[in-house]
Amino acid sequence: MSDGELVVVRARTAAGPVACPACGARSSRVHSRYVRRLADSAVGGRPVLIELQVRRFRCGQRSCRQSTFAEQVDGLTVRHGRRSAGLQMVLERVAVMLAGRAGARLSHALAARVSRSTLLRLIRRLAEPTASTPRVLGVDDFALRKGHNYGTILIDIETSQPIDLLPDRKTSTVARWLADHPGIEVICRDRATAYAEAGRLGAPDAVHVADRWHIWSNLAEAVEKTVVQHRALLREPHDSTTSQVSAAMKNAVDLDPPSPAGLRTTGRLSDRVREQHAAVHALLSQGVGLRAIARQLGLARNTVRRYANAAGTDELLVGRWTGRTSILDPYKPYLHQRWAEGCTVGRRLFEEVRERGYPGGVNVVKKYVAKLRENFPHDPPRKAPSVRNVTSWLTRHPDRLTDDQAQQLKAILARCPALDQTAHHVRAFAELMNNRQGKHLDQWIESVTADNLPALHTFVTGLGQDLDAVVAGLSLCYSSGAVEGHNNKIKMLKRQMFGRANFDLLRKRVLLNARGRS
Repeated sequence: MSDGELVVVRARTAAGPVACPACGARSSRVHSRYVRRLADSAVGGRPVLIELQVRRFRCGQRSCRQSTFAEQVDGLTVRHGRRSAGLQMVLERVAVMLAGRAGARLSHALAARVSRSTLLRLIRRLAEPTASTPRVLGVDDFALRKGHNYGTILIDIETSQPIDLLPDRKTSTVARWLADHPGIEVICRDRATAYAEAGRLGAPDAVHVADRWHIWSNLAEAVEKTVVQHRALLREPHDSTTSQVSAAMKNAVDLDPPSPAGLRTTGRLSDRVREQHAAVHALLSQGVGLRAIARQLGLARNTVRRYANAAGTDELLVGRWTGRTSILDPYKPYLHQRWAEGCTVGRRLFEEVRERGYPGGVNVVKKYVAKLRENFPHDPPRKAPSVRNVTSWLTRHPDRLTDDQAQQLKAILARCPALDQTAHHVRAFAELMNNRQGKHLDQWIESVTADNLPALHTFVTGLGQDLDAVVAGLSLCYSSGAVEGHNNKIKMLKRQMFGRANFDLLRKRVLLNARGRS
């Protein structure tokens, strides 16, 4: 039946004997009946309430400690439960996926309203999944509170499933867990001494494998230190273009020489002179006198006479707008010098010549700088690559570099022999790591030691402290990639709970999410 927004389902159990939950003896003696009210999954977006009439039986065994018991319906009811088994499973999955507030909001949308505290209690009541001892174990730390508290995550590398979470990263805690789970053959870890010592104490027969990503990261740090030591050589020296501009500027006295070749061909004044010259000669050809032409065109009689005596407009233009002196002329040699040195900003050049007594305005300087830019193009100096960029180029696969990056790196290596040696060692180590040739690590270490590269020597010293694990990491197929992936998932779960989840709740969510319980 429907009661407004609530759907009510009324039912009762069928007749038949029921087994006692305490002793297992079946009984058909009905003691009483009562109605249980169970919330169920919504139907059509409306909440459902099941009113189920159940029976209470008497146990016939005198020795049984339970004199009466209530029957349960498989797949529907549980003891003391106020929800159906189906709805309980849905809420448990919501709780594992979203935890408190987000899960409560989703339960409201599913028409099964529960509070965030109820969802957290559901997670804590769930049974922990059982896991067998892995053959290949991955170990890494994760931050419970970054910079303060850290835990340890243990992963089955072969199945990429988390096995357990430990509340700290102490050697004793990890060693105790390893001792309680014998049978581990391989331990994948980073190069932290705490986990190395824990592995030797808790699983002395296990093979330690140093993670390749961490090894390469340590090498990249050594490369960066080397680049910092030679950062002065990263900037390109002055190229030939600058010297060519300087040589050309020495011969450049003025960009506007007073010669007919520099006549102005367009412009307001020159166009007017051409029009008036053509009009004067047109009227002269019609026999009109100079005085009448002056009155008709509105010109002075001497201007008309000059137009009449000039065979062409070039005679009129030469000497009027070409070859004029400028207040900038005394400062042009200085402008040429600064232009050749690479200063191409008009405002800055104006300020410099003004300090030397230039009385004019900024527009005159800017116009002259525009002419310099047109006649003597000056390529802007290329910005020196940063230490981070050069480190990335050295530690990246050559095929992933652009043509410009490869060209810049080639020029830097040509200027700096130390970086050239570093690049050679990095490429050799990358080939050794990609081809799983850990047996050749000793030869690589000898070649690095022979060169004067202090940062790489420090890296080599660190490798020697954990040499067996490094050789295994460069030879075997195992890595800590799955561990890092779950570490990132832990960060997501922490953010989802606003970073305020207790360790037991976080541990339950990590393990249950991984087992597909969500």
